Order: sequence, then structure tokens, then C-alpha cells
Amino acid sequence: MAERKQSASYIELLADELYRAERDRRPVDPLTDRHPTLSLADAYRIQQVNIERRLARGERIVGHKIGLTARAMQIKFGVDEPDYGHLLDTMCHDQGRVLDMSELIDPQIEVEPAFVLGADLTGPGITVQDVLAATEYISVCFEIIDSRIRDWRILLQDTVADNGSSARVVLGEERHSPRGLALENMETVLEIDGRVVETGNTGAILDHPANGVAWLANAIAQFGVGLQSGQVVLPGTCTRSFRINGRRKAIGRIAGLGEVGLTLTGRPFADSIDN
Repeated sequence: MAERKQSASYIELLADELYRAERDRRPVDPLTDRHPTLSLADAYRIQQVNIERRLARGERIVGHKIGLTARAMQIKFGVDEPDYGHLLDTMCHDQGRVLDMSELIDPQIEVEPAFVLGADLTGPGITVQDVLAATEYISVCFEIIDSRIRDWRILLQDTVADNGSSARVVLGEERHSPRGLALENMETVLEIDGRVVETGNTGAILDHPANGVAWLANAIAQFGVGLQSGQVVLPGTCTRSFRINGRRKAIGRIAGLGEVGLTLTGRPFADSIDN
């Protein structure tokens, strides 16, 4: 009993650290620096503690995100497997509204296809074809990621505990049925302040972005949880993310899905201390 209480206290304490870091926009040192034996299972428990805290204060789960599916992102952050996090209604941002970066710490932007489900998906055994059949439509989107870990010095356990570094989601206006789309081979462009800074292909997302959605449905099935109709699922970016400190305009394009645009203002925490 004492060991269980100690473990629960340890999870709560680390969850509190990350909660306060996001609330106050003050990052903390990597959890894995101070707790090198932190397990992936405990990292997901930390994530869940803060999700339950946010639900208790009235926020709603509107979907899920898969991160670190592209090899470029795994190399960038020194990890070797995907992770997942929750998307809440407070993270959804309309592309017609200016995004105030003073709400964030050290944001980075990614372009990816967003799957909006029209039917439930419950693993195990979910396949690409199951995902496509359950998808109502797909839109190009921006995911703004933001780490509550100082200087993005993350291992897999750090980003998992930090809800997959989730921050904001911006969906484009065009909606496309997945039927007939060559989702495994769509050229992708990220343009910042009029300059192309990243290019990629949707095939970099586990060979097909629907593989990311299937992976998630199967991964969460072990907890008796499924993906629900109406939820948004982000399968991961096919390029490296790009830091947007001091930037003012972002445009993301995926061939066949259209584009998404976002105007930026304000200075995030990292920008205020770098200058």
C-alpha cells in the first residue's frame, strides 16, 4: 500500500509541474533529467492526470493527435516511436483569428492532414481500410506544438507526459472525402512569411497517414478506449516542425487538400528571453 501511495504521489507531483508550466508559461527542466527511470507507462499516467484536471474544469476532448510519426521528427527529437496525446476544445483555433503567441512558450508549427471521423473506431485490429471507411472527411491543418519542457530538450517520456506537446489545432476550410485520394503520396509545403521553409510528402507518415490513425486506435484499445465519431485525429506531420518565434504569417499546403493559413502576433516566452 505504501508503494502505491508513493507512486501515485510521484505521478501527481510531476503532473502538477507540467500543469503550472503551461498555466504560467514557464518551462521546467526535462523530467527525464531529474527522474531518469521515468517509464513510458508512468508518462502516460501523468498525461492522464492533467487531462482529467482539464475535463473537471469544463474542457472537452474533441480528438487525439499522434506525434513523431515522421522519421524526420524522430531524428529531430531523438526518439524512435510515435506518441499520442489528447486534443481539447480549448486548443481549436479558427484560421480566421489571429493567434496570439504570448499564450505559448516556444511554439513550433507543423502541416498535416486532419481526419474527422464519421463513425467510431475501436481496436484492436484496425486497418487502413477501416480508417478510411470511418472517416467523414479530411482537411489540411496546422498543428501548433509547444513544449512545457525547457528548450525542447525532450525524450519520449517527456513529450508523452506533456500531452504530446499539444497546443493548438487549425483546420483549413476545404473538406475532402478520403475515397479516391492518394493519401500516401501528397506533396506538402510549409511557407513562413512568404518563404518556403519545409517540404515533404504524406507518405512519410508511416507510409500512409491512415496508418497513424490505425496505430492510435489499436494502441488505446488496451485501455478499453476507442476513437469516436466526430473526433478529429491528427496522424502526424510529414516534415520537420518549424519554430515560429517572431514570425507573422504561416501557410500550409497539401496537394489535393488545399491550404490553411494563420496570422501570428505577440511574443512567446522563448522569444522574450532570447531578445
